[in-house]
Amino acid sequence: MPIALFALTLSAFAIGTTEFVIVGLVPTIAQDLGVSLPSAGLLVSLYAAGVAVGAPVLTALTGRLNRKLVLLGLMALFIIGNLLAWQAPGYGSLITARILTGLAHGVFFSIGSTIATSLVSKDKEASAIAIMFTGLTVALVTGVPLGTWIGQTFGWRATFLVVSGLGGLALIGSALLVPSNLKQAAPASIGQQVKVLTHPRLLLVYLITILGYGGTFTAFTYLAPILQDVSGFGNNAVSLIILVYGASVAVGNIYGGKMADRMGPIRALTLIFTGLIAILLVLTVSATHPVAAVLTVLIWGAFAFGNVPGLQVYVVQQAERFVPEAVDVASGLNIAAFNIGIALGSVVGGYIVDGMALTDTAWIGAGIVVLALVLTRLSGSLDRRGQAETVAA
Repeated sequence: MPIALFALTLSAFAIGTTEFVIVGLVPTIAQDLGVSLPSAGLLVSLYAAGVAVGAPVLTALTGRLNRKLVLLGLMALFIIGNLLAWQAPGYGSLITARILTGLAHGVFFSIGSTIATSLVSKDKEASAIAIMFTGLTVALVTGVPLGTWIGQTFGWRATFLVVSGLGGLALIGSALLVPSNLKQAAPASIGQQVKVLTHPRLLLVYLITILGYGGTFTAFTYLAPILQDVSGFGNNAVSLIILVYGASVAVGNIYGGKMADRMGPIRALTLIFTGLIAILLVLTVSATHPVAAVLTVLIWGAFAFGNVPGLQVYVVQQAERFVPEAVDVASGLNIAAFNIGIALGSVVGGYIVDGMALTDTAWIGAGIVVLALVLTRLSGSLDRRGQAETVAA
């Protein structure tokens, strides 16, 4: 594998860290800036909104530009966004910084996969993408808990300074290692993009993604306050528990992908969503007992992100069936759907925290995932009906 891949992996690590580290810093930021927990939770929502907009819109606008120049520009924007967050004088400016960083995130993962595959031969494309996305997994396992600890020990601003430093290293690595003459596919036409956005079967998958991911983030956005205010853990313990959660996420991602390969995405998603519903319901009760809370969070991590491979594989399968000329566009829009789910889930969680108890985010999140499960079964039923009609024809 070319060493340039590791520059992309470092970029993915920095970007993944800055997206999810905010979850561990919500109470710290709320206290320091004198805002409510729901207001601090909006920093998760608005970042995800930036990703959701950036992925399809900015990817389309930059489709004809040199890939390396776009990559370097994205990392520069990422660094600027994190430096603005480091120096943000107040809540409003911190929101602006988060949205800017989210825009960079959205385009990076839209073009990062194509850059990774252009660096290797055809038979190594899947491995190249897997190596790049390892940066996200490592960010959840190490970057997020470490960033949380830095923020709680030295102040939340220090976390954004450190992350901007990681972005600087990734920028230098990309400038030195990524070649300038990358292969560049013709960008999808407006008509192809509209077809993806309006096809009912693809819209159904995007809705499953939004609800399945959004249900998790209704509670996950407020994980740190739950652990502190309900379970009674201190700051250092919260950082350690988030580390445990990240390790569980890594395992869940691997097994979620294997399940989707072995039994197909619909059966895999059915099992994962069912487990996620159950564990969120358990969290509603177990959060008040420290040991039970840690065990629940450990299991929750495995289910929370285990649906990602199945959802991404399923949207590609549906795109190959219904809009084969725009599979990349369909895949990129699913990345946007994940982040719409994050944004909506954290907003819903904010309303719950504002008017109800912190633990109510868990059972309401479970209810949202129930909707994703119902739509998953519906989509599977439509698949079987379509296959039967094809055989009959």
